[in-house]
Amino acid sequence: MADKVCTFIMAGGRGERLHPLTRDRAKPAVPFGGIYRIIDITLSNCINSGLRRLHILTQYKSISLDRHIRTGWNIFAGELGEYIDIIPAQQRVDDHWYQGTADSIYQNIYSIEMEKPELVLILAGDHIYKMNYLEMIKFHREHNAEATVGVVELPKERSSHLGVVEVDGLSRVTGFSEKPQNPRTLIDNPNLIYGSMGIYLFNTDILKDDLTLDARNTSSSHDFGKNVLPSMIKKGRRVVVYNFKDENKKEAKYWRDIGTIDAYYEANMDFVQVDPIFNLYDNEWPMRTYQYQFPPAKFVFAQEHKGGRLGTAIDSMISGGCIISGGKVQRSILSPNVRINSYVEVYDSILMEGVDVGRFSKIKRAIIDKDVCIPQNVEIGYDLHKDKKRFTVTESGIVVVAKGTKIE
Repeated sequence: MADKVCTFIMAGGRGERLHPLTRDRAKPAVPFGGIYRIIDITLSNCINSGLRRLHILTQYKSISLDRHIRTGWNIFAGELGEYIDIIPAQQRVDDHWYQGTADSIYQNIYSIEMEKPELVLILAGDHIYKMNYLEMIKFHREHNAEATVGVVELPKERSSHLGVVEVDGLSRVTGFSEKPQNPRTLIDNPNLIYGSMGIYLFNTDILKDDLTLDARNTSSSHDFGKNVLPSMIKKGRRVVVYNFKDENKKEAKYWRDIGTIDAYYEANMDFVQVDPIFNLYDNEWPMRTYQYQFPPAKFVFAQEHKGGRLGTAIDSMISGGCIISGGKVQRSILSPNVRINSYVEVYDSILMEGVDVGRFSKIKRAIIDKDVCIPQNVEIGYDLHKDKKRFTVTESGIVVVAKGTKIE
């Protein structure tokens, strides 16, 4: 089944709402959960689903993403027809870069023609969830669909932040609404909506025809949800919804669009719960990534020695190469090679690779990007008025220190 499917992963977005984390990198390349990049979640779903013919479409500040894919995902056997290709925008069709999700596929339609797959699966590279795509493929074939849209049931209050898919009683798609204030709810539950997951599955011949027509439409924004799929519905194409089946093995389904700093922060904080909402410790659905050869994490100084210093981490995730030298970390995530010096206090924060926190400094509800050296006696997250003069502060009060920031 999988060898008749060609998969495209959208990884070219600017991620402007994640600034400054996306100042120097594409959104799918943003570090996540200590040792991962955001795109690792989608790629792991592909591998766990048996999909090994992958195209990653890049465009915006893709160097670190390219390097991560090249070093961490070189696990495919070319002699068996497996591959993972990174395809940057190439102006292959005309003199434009990718104009939208549909246009990015259209500009690479030659890849589809060369492979001649039966189906084309299109995925977003910036969402957090566990899904077996083969189940969706099976559903698509059983329902003789020409296109299938992946959806997740969400409270209607979240409709203003995402695309809403409207369906009839037979699960056929009747319309799309982008961030509606008054969304159409489920027929059997007025409190829920079908949120689009950014996952689309097409019969190859149908996709090629409709992408070609959309490309000729000068008034189109060349987006699947806004243009291509609504046009297919008007033509009477058989477009159905596939209700998300979660592989996370928890009571509630887990799907997160981490398009904002606050959403990104909350998704990371899910990991430090006593019973994590998103399970990274499931050997039946492993999450892959690339890790440098860092030594084990180290905690030093017992309280009765060295002037009362105590190196501890509680309800936290600590990556390899970290040294907690007489400081305290609680409800936080430390990426590799972070150093916490004596008498430091870190609470409810995310510290990325190479961060060094000087003695007596205090950090609370903050995201510290890579290679930031925090001097001694600095407080971050305690005086938001002061922090706003130096750093980015979100509406909910999360302080973000950009990569490589020099702090006086």
